[in-house]
Parts: sequence; structure tokens; C-alpha cells
Amino acid sequence: MARVIKDERSPDGLVKHTGGCHCGAVRFEVWSAADLHVFNCNCSICTKKQNLHFIVPKSQFTLLQGSDNIITYTFNTHMAKHTFCKTCGVQSFYTPRSNPDGFGVAPHCLDPGTVNSVTVEDFCGQNWEESMQEHKTIKNMSKPTTQNT
Repeated sequence: MARVIKDERSPDGLVKHTGGCHCGAVRFEVWSAADLHVFNCNCSICTKKQNLHFIVPKSQFTLLQGSDNIITYTFNTHMAKHTFCKTCGVQSFYTPRSNPDGFGVAPHCLDPGTVNSVTVEDFCGQNWEESMQEHKTIKNMSKPTTQNT
């Protein structure tokens, strides 16, 4: 990963990342660490999409443009909201089933210059319920950062 170039930080040390879809119709900003903890899920849809993502609270995510260009796909429990750009088809963020009060953001859709490192954790979405019971921190990742300790 590249060194952090833009160093706009919040008082709690979070970095403002910006990003969006391929065609630029959808743009967002998200406050997260410069060192990202990314999930690699093997559920049916994440496998097909290669959906690597990190989780943030809704309060740390702002859609800057493109709300009228977003389409949502759901299946099975309809808890996860798989959003994507209707022009280019890229999913740059979505609402994960594990964290319906937050967003899963695709690190590869972030603009260059704000990510210091990426650590990838495999998550067994094929056995979702069991994996959620065993995982100690994923449910809290969409809580405000002051509660993530």
C-alpha cells in the first residue's frame, strides 16, 4: 500500500477517505483508520463479486453524489442491501447483514493516497450464523468508534 498522502484526520485519529464507482456517478466519503481491517467473505454473493470490504458505522459514511444512480439487490433474508451503480455496475459500498447499522466499503473503490495498509481476514459466510456467533468483534464494527474498544 502507498503511504498516506492526504492526512486529514479526525480528533480520534480516523482518516477521511473518498471513493466511488468506476464511472464516477456514485461518490462517497468515509472516516476510518488508515490501516484497514478488510473482510474476505466466502458466502455465495461475496464469492461471485469478490466482495472485500471493511465495516464502518453509518455516522462515518456520507454519500456525496449518486443516490439516484444506485440500485439495490437483496436475496435470502433480505437483510443485506447490495447497492451498486446502475451505470457501471460497481458496488463501492453496501449494507452488510452482519452490520445493518453500518456500511461495508470496498477498499479498492477508495481514491489513492489515504490507505496506509490493508489486513485481510477471511470470514466463513457459507456458515454465516455459526461464524457470526464465533466472531467476537464484527457486530461492533458499525458502532461509533468510541465503542469499538
